Amino acid sequence: MNTDGFKASGPIGVFDSGYGGLSVLREIQKRLPQYDYLYLGDNARAPYGTRSFDIVYRFTLEAVRYMFERGCHLVILACNTASAKALRSIQQNDLPLIDPDRRVLGVIRPTVEKVGEITRSGNVGLVGTPGTVKSQSYDMEIAKLYPDFHLYSQPCPMWVPLVEYKEFDSPGADYFVKQELDRLMSRQPGIDALILGCTHYPLLYDKIVKYVPGSVSIISQGKITADSLADYLNRHPEMEVKCSKGGNTTYLTTENPEKFADLAAVFLDRSVDVEHAELSC
Repeated sequence: MNTDGFKASGPIGVFDSGYGGLSVLREIQKRLPQYDYLYLGDNARAPYGTRSFDIVYRFTLEAVRYMFERGCHLVILACNTASAKALRSIQQNDLPLIDPDRRVLGVIRPTVEKVGEITRSGNVGLVGTPGTVKSQSYDMEIAKLYPDFHLYSQPCPMWVPLVEYKEFDSPGADYFVKQELDRLMSRQPGIDALILGCTHYPLLYDKIVKYVPGSVSIISQGKITADSLADYLNRHPEMEVKCSKGGNTTYLTTENPEKFADLAAVFLDRSVDVEHAELSC
C-alpha cells in the first residue's frame, strides 16, 4: 500500500455498500459541517446483505484501504452489513498491520448504546436486511451491554428495493412495511423501541410510524452516528487534528456516477457531483 502522505490531514471517510450510508452522512454533515468528507458507495457489488461473511469482509477491507490511500485517517462504516460482518476483523487483524494509528468505526455499537436510554420494558425490535439479522450482531451487542433485554428481529428483504426503485412513498410500500411490522409486533406486542437496522430505512420512516403503536420509539442511525462521531473526536484530539476542515465532500461510487447521483439526490435532498472509483475485484 502506498503510504505517502499518511501523516497529512485528510477527510473523514464514510463507506457503504450503496446509497443508504448517505442518510448517515447527511446527519454527520449537519452535526459537523466544518470537516471534509469522502463518501464511497460500492454500488457495483451491492447488495452486501446476501453475501457471505468472507466476501463482505474482503470487499469492505478493499474499500477501507482505498479510502486510506485517498487520505482518510478515520473511516465510518455507515453500513449495517459491513459493520456486522467486517468491522471487528478489520479493527483487530488489519489495522495493526496497515497503520495502527488509523481507525475504522461502525454504526451498530452506538445504536445499541442508545437503546438503553430509550426502552423502558427491555423489549427491543430490530428491522434489517436478512444479512444483518442473520449475523446476530445486534443480538451480541445487546447481550454484552444489556443482558436483561430481549431483542426481536425481523428481516425485511423488500424494504431496500422499495427505496432504491424510488417506491418508498408508494401505496405498494405500505403493504410490505405493514406486513413485516405486523409480523414483528405479533411476536412481542410489548416492544417499545424499534431499531432501524439499515441506513435505507429512514426514507420509509413515515410509513413505519403508521404501522407501529404510538408507544414505540423509533431509533434511526443517522443522528446517533453523528453524535457518536462528535463525541469520539472530542475524546480523541490526536485523531481530530488529522481530520481536515474545509467543509467539502467528495462523492465516489464503483458504479455509474450519473446513476448514483440520481438516487443520491433523493437521500440528500440536493444534487451532488459524483466520481467513479475502481476497487479491486
